[in-house]
Amino acid sequence: MKKHFYYYLQLFVAIAVSCFITIACHSNLPDRASSNSECRLIKHELGETCIPLNPQRIVVTDQVALEDVIALGLKPIGAADTAYVASKSIFLKSKMGNVNYIGKEHQFNLEKILDLHPDLIISLFGINSATYQLFSKIAPTVQFKYVHAKWQESFRQIGKVLDKAEQAEKLLAEYEQRLTKLRITLNNQINTLKVSVSRFHGQVQLPEFRSQFSFPGSILQEVGISMPNAQSQLIKNPNDTLVILNLERIDLLDADILFVAVDPGARELFQKYQNTRLWKTLNVVQNQRAYSVDSSYWIFGSILSANAIVDDLFKYLPSFVSKTLRAKA
Repeated sequence: MKKHFYYYLQLFVAIAVSCFITIACHSNLPDRASSNSECRLIKHELGETCIPLNPQRIVVTDQVALEDVIALGLKPIGAADTAYVASKSIFLKSKMGNVNYIGKEHQFNLEKILDLHPDLIISLFGINSATYQLFSKIAPTVQFKYVHAKWQESFRQIGKVLDKAEQAEKLLAEYEQRLTKLRITLNNQINTLKVSVSRFHGQVQLPEFRSQFSFPGSILQEVGISMPNAQSQLIKNPNDTLVILNLERIDLLDADILFVAVDPGARELFQKYQNTRLWKTLNVVQNQRAYSVDSSYWIFGSILSANAIVDDLFKYLPSFVSKTLRAKA
């Protein structure tokens, strides 16, 4: 009996929320059919949606979609704050504008979304089919799949949605030119250089390393830089972007260069590890080549985060290469 009770209770709540949104949409929002008489049909992960030709009030449900829209020269009126790593607002700053937060990723405030009267909702992750049905009653909604190592694909898709495909391709071409310049700067040393990327998580009391299939790992591979063999041999599945380490396996972080992305809530944890004997035995630590970097763009992202990572690579890698060459001379 109790099982049936909870089933009907959940069903009632779902119907009530759906009715609330339907009523609110009709009473509070302008008639989308009359205000946007023309639209384009876009296929996406959860179906097909006819979106307005020139959306003015865009809401995004995650931080990567926020980054994509801003990179393409638009400012969303609403965005979800991050539920895990440092907010993108840390490095986007002046580009953000007056963005209204609609809750955290996966924990949306429907009332706030309704109050914003969006004419387009864009998602890369964070909504399921049930949430999509609810959002679609508020405004045309599209969702695309985000893959860490293939972030360019979702960036192109959002470019198409916003009728800015050419601008997206231009930004990607400029990014490729920067990668080429970095390869030339690193010269022949690129073939032997081993770089490790770690993260200290605000909600997990253990460090991790990011795999070759992660967002930062894929950027290193694009440049032509390898991760330590001990790491790459552990992960063969493209869906595995990280490995969580216990203290005894912290040696897996050792490399020529170590980038450590520290979440805002994990600074004390990182300091604790820095004081351990095992951390101090890492060659990369003894050589003072472990660099703390911003988790707001090193863990996941798109074109702006990728360029910010390349900035860090230009900052730290050439000096290592020049020192190595002098040592061999």
